[in-house]
Amino acid sequence: MTATLKRILSDLRQAKILVVHPKDEDGAALVDHLRRLGCEVRAAWPPPASIPADIDTVFVQVGEAPTDAMVSLIEGANAAVVAIVTYESPTSIKAIIDLNAHGVITKPLRQLGVLTQFALARYRYGYEGRLANKVRKLEDTLKGRRTIEKAVKVLVEMNGVDEETAYKLIRDQATSKRVALVSVAEGILAAQEAMRTFGFGISAKGNQK
Repeated sequence: MTATLKRILSDLRQAKILVVHPKDEDGAALVDHLRRLGCEVRAAWPPPASIPADIDTVFVQVGEAPTDAMVSLIEGANAAVVAIVTYESPTSIKAIIDLNAHGVITKPLRQLGVLTQFALARYRYGYEGRLANKVRKLEDTLKGRRTIEKAVKVLVEMNGVDEETAYKLIRDQATSKRVALVSVAEGILAAQEAMRTFGFGISAKGNQK
């Protein structure tokens, strides 16, 4: 067994799963199979009002409950989603898309394929999370740059210096105070806003007017 496969199986065994499925033979078989894999599994039917906070994977029957209600339930969960469908139809396909399912298994349920979709769903969910984190970091970076640019313009107006010099003033303050550039920029903008609140303005020579 390769190191990668061991890591995948170890991740699956640590999963905390909620199976949202009618209490029938298929539902019981799925719960038993997941438990044999070493997972912590809970079952719920009818669908609960919310997904428990510690659940990281949800297997959910599509078509047995109103799609809108199921979408609302899943949207509030921080979990990978595996949809369970009885047959392919435009309605079931739309439900899968609306749920943003990370994996799909079909009924009648067979053990073959469950593990694959389970692993795929958790991988896709983790991948989406990593992409979302990268996007947030990029957005924060762009927001910080805009804040610094605004602060540079304020210093240009206050001191009558060029933008390069204004940026160096911010950078030097950040270095001496051991804080981020954006923190210094935010302080400059806050000071400018405070002066505006009290009716003060700043000329290019730094004189109040």
